[in-house]
Amino acid sequence: MSEARIEQAASGELRLIGVLDYSTGPQLREAGRQLIQAASGTALVLDCSAVEKTSSVGLALLLAFMRDAAAAGRTVTVRGMPEDMRQIAEVSEMTGLLPLEA
Repeated sequence: MSEARIEQAASGELRLIGVLDYSTGPQLREAGRQLIQAASGTALVLDCSAVEKTSSVGLALLLAFMRDAAAAGRTVTVRGMPEDMRQIAEVSEMTGLLPLEA
């Protein structure tokens, strides 16, 4: 089984860590939802710089976290998107949906 986690890194910042795939997705989805609900402030940063490898599950998680944040009245910025996730987003024509940090 792959290892992955999501954690609060700083106020308003969540960090995805490890391998994002079918075996880690469900646990990350629930943990991320809970962290987003518990977060303070109106803006969140999803830091992906510690993601080692991802499948399309990683992109699905980002989209789900964006929905969770919107439902909680928060904006989201994605930082440090790994190249494999970026390629999946480009092939899926979803790059324009992702609020990437400049």
